[in-house]
Amino acid sequence: MEQNLSYESAFKELKEIETEIANESVSVDLLAEKVKRASFLIQLCQSKLRATETDVNNIIRQMENGNPS
Repeated sequence: MEQNLSYESAFKELKEIETEIANESVSVDLLAEKVKRASFLIQLCQSKLRATETDVNNIIRQMENGNPS
């Protein structure tokens, strides 16, 4: 679906939703929809961070073993 959304774009949208909710500028009718979207964006960001962490750890491990990529 939107897995191609970059981390930066997802995080920016998440911050916008946070601001809207904090400023109470989201109507009650849209609140559940915004929270659902925020939940999706959080999961997406977490997934991208985990994948990046794994990649970096693999690169470091390879460097420590003297095996460049």
